[in-house]
Amino acid sequence: MELDTIAAISTPMGEGAIAIVRLSGDHAFDIADKVFKGMKGQSIHEVPSHTIHYGHIQEPETGQVVEEVMVSIMRGPKTFTREDIVEINCHGGLVSVNKVLQLVLRNGARLAEPGEFTKRAFLNGRIDLSQAEAVMDLIRAKTDRAMNVALNQMEGRLSNLIRRLRQEILEVLAHVEVNIDYPEYDDVEEMTHGMLLDKSTYVRNEIQNLLRTSEQGKILREGLSTVIIGRPNVGKSSLLNSLVHENKAIVTDIPGTTRDVIEEYVNVRGVPLRLVDTAGIRETEDIVERIGVERSRQVLKEADLILLVLNHADELTHEDIQLFQAVKGMDVIVIINKTDLAKKIDLEKVYQVADEHKIVATSLLEEQGIDELEEAISSLFFEGSIESGDMTYVSNSRHIALLHQALQAIEEAIQGVEMGTPIDIVQIDLTRSWELLGEIIGDSVHESLIDQLFSQFCLGK
Repeated sequence: MELDTIAAISTPMGEGAIAIVRLSGDHAFDIADKVFKGMKGQSIHEVPSHTIHYGHIQEPETGQVVEEVMVSIMRGPKTFTREDIVEINCHGGLVSVNKVLQLVLRNGARLAEPGEFTKRAFLNGRIDLSQAEAVMDLIRAKTDRAMNVALNQMEGRLSNLIRRLRQEILEVLAHVEVNIDYPEYDDVEEMTHGMLLDKSTYVRNEIQNLLRTSEQGKILREGLSTVIIGRPNVGKSSLLNSLVHENKAIVTDIPGTTRDVIEEYVNVRGVPLRLVDTAGIRETEDIVERIGVERSRQVLKEADLILLVLNHADELTHEDIQLFQAVKGMDVIVIINKTDLAKKIDLEKVYQVADEHKIVATSLLEEQGIDELEEAISSLFFEGSIESGDMTYVSNSRHIALLHQALQAIEEAIQGVEMGTPIDIVQIDLTRSWELLGEIIGDSVHESLIDQLFSQFCLGK
């Protein structure tokens, strides 16, 4: 199956200006030649690479015209998959693009599996595993920061760092192997515990630096689950509408208007929020509202950030105090809303129960305090002026898990050195760390180690 010529629609389904059917494989040009008739009558095999040509898609047997198209021709290996690629640009209607796809499938192509073009780019060595994963991150990016992180990873920023760390470990392993297998070589420096400790400590520090960015990177990739809570009629739905810049939630003076959980994605200073407006948490006899309150409590447990809304024109109630207790130990920003109304709330008591949580005053009706709130959200998770271009962010959960395992292995190696464990035993933990880092970028393990040994120390000479 890996040698088949594959085809798929590469643009979103639905109506649009254009749609693209992409083919990749050894027979992409042959298949395209069967169904495409250009204005100059040239075979696709005859035209220069990386050119685009006007013509028609037609039934090979009958000559019936199916679509008016522009066809892009790209010869491997200078393509995304390193294979021959044909992209048929047709009109963006569901019927027309499906007709073109079915025609190329009937003439020798196989329908591509999900992600198979990117998979081929990886298998053919154009990108490594972490870069392949970054392709999907780029597609799913919801903010500029998230897009920049994905672009950096796709361009190999993380891969290069991982390879550099693996090279550091590999040099140590190769040195140890030479000391063990060729002790009679006088011109090879002996690997000491001190040298091993220096190298291992350097790698450990670099992995720790990567992991420090992982929380922020994961937020940029997956979004921050943000829950708006508060008593009924304090302005939760107004807050959702203000952040989304659209009237998504119904706003009235009647308590209990929101009966269920409402979700929206919103971009706050480059931080993607998965914003959840909950039903007001209170005791109620209304069966429907009670279900909404229970769902609100459940969502609360899964939140990364809590926006706790209080009413400036109401006294602090027992229900408000209970909400503070429910979010104890979580990341919380307290919002005192309706500052355009006469103050009844005891601010000293609010500061007391809020403890160290950030407090922001707003009047959502008059659109005041939103900038301060957005700045508070951004600074809570991205202190200072950190931008995605400043460092290498780790955003993928798989990468983060492997880095934690690699860090544990390198720390065990350091402990072994400090305890005076023989170097050939310590190298087991170093090898494990090297292998785990290799899993991030999809590199082979044992063949790379053997190749490195021979190329670096010229053992076969």
